[in-house]
Amino acid sequence: MGFLSILEMLNIGLRFILELVGLTLYGYCGYRMGTTPLGKGILSIIIPIAVAFIWALFGSPQANFPLPPFVHLLLELVIFLLPVVLLIRLEKTQVAFIYGGIFIINRVLLFYWHS
Repeated sequence: MGFLSILEMLNIGLRFILELVGLTLYGYCGYRMGTTPLGKGILSIIIPIAVAFIWALFGSPQANFPLPPFVHLLLELVIFLLPVVLLIRLEKTQVAFIYGGIFIINRVLLFYWHS
């Protein structure tokens, strides 16, 4: 196994970590949106599940309903870059730019390696 294939595998692993971090951010923002303890709990669970469900159906590599490339890219940008907006709204600007920057580099490398 060559050095580049190891990097490609690491990049795919990084994509999975980005997915988990994004879902965590969706849950945290759902918690922050709730006004009662029950509402906070429900939103912090429902929002990440809904996003994961949409991604699994339409965006993941094993999607049941694959989208045309351009539409897939738009879905990917919305799902992965919306946490950047949420972090900025939470006044976590540095974390937002780090997450967004890592996503963009990851996406460029996925495109380069046709992953």
